[in-house]
Amino acid sequence: MDILLVEDEDAIAGPLAAGLRREGFAVSRVATGRDALDAPLPDLVLLDLRLPDLDGIEVCRELRSRSGVPIIVVSARGEEVDRVVGLELGADDYVVKPFGFRELLARIRAVMRRAAGSSDQDVLRAGALEIDLRARRATLADRELALTTKEFDLLALLASDAGAVVERERLLREVWKTEWFGPTKTVDVHVASLRKKLEDPGWIETVRGIGLRLAPRP
Repeated sequence: MDILLVEDEDAIAGPLAAGLRREGFAVSRVATGRDALDAPLPDLVLLDLRLPDLDGIEVCRELRSRSGVPIIVVSARGEEVDRVVGLELGADDYVVKPFGFRELLARIRAVMRRAAGSSDQDVLRAGALEIDLRARRATLADRELALTTKEFDLLALLASDAGAVVERERLLREVWKTEWFGPTKTVDVHVASLRKKLEDPGWIETVRGIGLRLAPRP
C-alpha cells in the first residue's frame, strides 16, 4: 500500500517513514502542501496541518474534492474545533501529536479496512441515488459523489433501508467502530457534509431523539 506522508519536520517524518516501511508500506514523503497536491494519488494520505506554504486544511479540502482517497490528519492542533473542521472537510480520522506509533498504525489499518469495503455485490438504489457497495461508489443522477470513507458508510447504512429511521446508537456502532476515537459530534458533522454533497438537505431527515432517515428524491 502506498502512503503519502505530508510532514515538514524532518525529525518526525524520518522515523515515521522508516517505521511504516518496516511494516511493509511504500512511503513517499513531501514537506509542502503544493508538493502534496502535485504528488501521484496514493492509497492513503497522512497529513500534517501546519505546513510552510499552505494550511493543511486547504490541502485536505482540495484532496477531497479530487478523490475519495483516505486521509488521516496528524497534527499538534488538538482542539475539538480543529478536529471537527478537519472531519467536516473530508478527513477520515484525526490523530493528535504526540502519538504512539502503534496507535497510528492501528488507525491506518482501521481506515483501510473500512475503505476496502464489503464483498457484497448488491447495488442500493434510492430515488436518483445509486450506491455500489463493492466498488464503494455513490452516484446521484449519474454524478459521482466524492465521499470520505465514513460518509460512504453512513450513506450506505441509511440507504440499506431507505425511509426507515436508523437509531443514532446503530450509526455509531456500525459506522464508527471500536477503532474510532473522534469527537462525539462526528455524526452531525458527517451528516452536514453529506447534505451539502447531495445538494439537498431533505435527503437526510433528523428524527429528534431517535436518529436519521434517508428520504429519497427523484
